[in-house]
Amino acid sequence: MGRTQFPKSQSAAEDAEELSHECKELLLSLPKERGWRTPHIYLYQGFWCQPKEIQAITNFQHHFQARDTDLILATMPKAGTTWLKAMAFAILNRKPIPVSTTHPLHTSNPHDLVPFLEYKLYANNNFPDLSKLPQPRLFATHVPFASLPESITKSNSRVVYMCRNPLDAFASSWHFLMKARPESLGPISIEEGFQMYCKGSMAFGPFWKHMLGYWKESIERPHKVLFLKYEDTKEDIIFQLKRLAKFLGVPFSLEEERKGVIEEIARLCSFENLKNLEVNQSGKSIGYFENKDLFRKGVVGDWVNLLTPLMAKQLVQVMEEKLEGSDLSFKVF
Repeated sequence: MGRTQFPKSQSAAEDAEELSHECKELLLSLPKERGWRTPHIYLYQGFWCQPKEIQAITNFQHHFQARDTDLILATMPKAGTTWLKAMAFAILNRKPIPVSTTHPLHTSNPHDLVPFLEYKLYANNNFPDLSKLPQPRLFATHVPFASLPESITKSNSRVVYMCRNPLDAFASSWHFLMKARPESLGPISIEEGFQMYCKGSMAFGPFWKHMLGYWKESIERPHKVLFLKYEDTKEDIIFQLKRLAKFLGVPFSLEEERKGVIEEIARLCSFENLKNLEVNQSGKSIGYFENKDLFRKGVVGDWVNLLTPLMAKQLVQVMEEKLEGSDLSFKVF
C-alpha cells in the first residue's frame, strides 16, 4: 500500500462550525449527560459521543462504501490506537518502504498515515472520494462494531481491534482529557469522572459494550475480526506482530524473520521511539489535540498512581459483572 496524503485536521475555529440541521434535530431526540470536552454527550445507537462526532459518524455510516480488501483498525480511545496504527502501517509498507530513517513514521504522525473515518475523513461535514485510494485501504475508527456500516460488517473487509485494561484506559483517558477540557466548562473532579466511566458515559462507552461487540465477532468470525490486547502486545511484541501481519494478509517470510525485520518494526513502532520523534512533539493530527499529548507513559499498570484502592475495587467489580460469561478478562493485580 503506497503512502497517501490526507487532508490535515481542522483547526479549532473550523471545528466549532455549526452542526447541520439534521444533526441538531437528531440531538433533540437523544438522551444526554454532562460531557468531558463539550457541555453534553449524547447516547447514539447505544454509545456516548459528542455532537460533532455524531454528525461525522452518521455521514460515515451513510456514505462509506467498503471494499473486500479494506482494513479497519478499531479501538476505544486511549487503548493503544496510535501504536496500533503505527504497527499496521509499518507491516503493510515494509517492502516498498524499508525500515530506515526515511520511513514515513519518522516524518508523519501515525494519525496522518492512517486516518480516522469519523475524526478526519468524514469530520466537519466532509464527504471524501475514497474510491481512488490504493488497495488495501487502511482506516481507523472508535465506532462500536454494531454501528459500523453494513458495507464493512457484510463484506470481506477485515477489522483489527485492540483493547486495554479498563483501569489503565481510564487513567490514560483522564490525563489526556484534562489537558483538552475547555476552561469554559469548569473543573471536573477525578471522582466524578471515574463514576462517569464506571457508568459507561465516556467517549464511545460503555467500555464493556464496546469490547464485547468486537470480542464476540472475533470468536464467531475470526477471519473477520482479530482481537488484540494492549497488555499482551507489550509483553510479547514479536508474537503479536506476527499475528497482525498474518491477519492483514502479509505474513512475514522466513527470510524476513532471519533478517530481523520484525524486530526492526518493533523498534520503529515502540512507544519510546515514536514519542521522541520530532514530528510527534509538535503539531496537531486529530482536531485540536496536540501530538505531544498523544504520548504520555504507555506502560501497563500505571493506574496505581491515580486510582485509590476503593476506586480500583469498584471498577474491577464493574468489569467482572459486565464481562461475566464472555471469557474476556484482564490481569489487574
